[in-house]
Amino acid sequence: MRPTNSDASAYQAPAFLHEAEELTKALQSLSPAELQAYMQLSAPKALQTAELISTWKSDAVSARPAIDAFLGDIYSGLQVQSFNTADRAYANEHLLILSGLYGGLKALDSIHPYRLEMGYKFPNSSYKNLYEFWGNKIATLIPHSHLVINLSAIEYTKAVLPHLPNLVVAPKFLTVSPKSKQPTFVTVHAKIARGAFAHWLIKNRITSLTELASFQSLGYRYDPSLSSAEQAVFVCQTFEGLGLSVRKSFD
Repeated sequence: MRPTNSDASAYQAPAFLHEAEELTKALQSLSPAELQAYMQLSAPKALQTAELISTWKSDAVSARPAIDAFLGDIYSGLQVQSFNTADRAYANEHLLILSGLYGGLKALDSIHPYRLEMGYKFPNSSYKNLYEFWGNKIATLIPHSHLVINLSAIEYTKAVLPHLPNLVVAPKFLTVSPKSKQPTFVTVHAKIARGAFAHWLIKNRITSLTELASFQSLGYRYDPSLSSAEQAVFVCQTFEGLGLSVRKSFD
């Protein structure tokens, strides 16, 4: 995650801030050695994580909007730096960022850096894991009359999809293998593509199922022969997103 921001003038409280405080209190009770075992970290990374947890805050001071806070391939594809004010406002109404600590975040919710993945089991608590802790709460942030485009990893969607009555479409991104000449799943390509798909949805204000097939970015094209009602499949002959990653940037 990017470091905290000195500008808290546009603070927006996350919906489940109280729950984030509860989880952080539980994490703060763990020693670096316990965090190392719990999160499967190296000893140096466990010490860094313990420091991060000890300094986490729930107030507006130095908070950063969630859409600007995360680093990684998905957020590289999202290309938030290209959003104008109207795009950011639209994202705030239509994008839900899933989080182990905060549950669900609107794009402009103000947050502090943390480390807590949804798939972790939770030691020394009244709940055995974060799925049990969150229950159906995260799903309450999604209007049940809306089409849902699922661009999250499985460990996060497991905290939401079982509680949704909505039609959910999960785009899948494949790259043609130069060896086999068959569409194959390439993790890095797919992560960047998921972010790029969210970018496209936001910039173009996509609202209907029929419009999804028109996505054409990073070399991807819709493949009707591989797609179904629940999964829109996009295939690229040559991945055009190489060099997109900004995971090492701390702007």
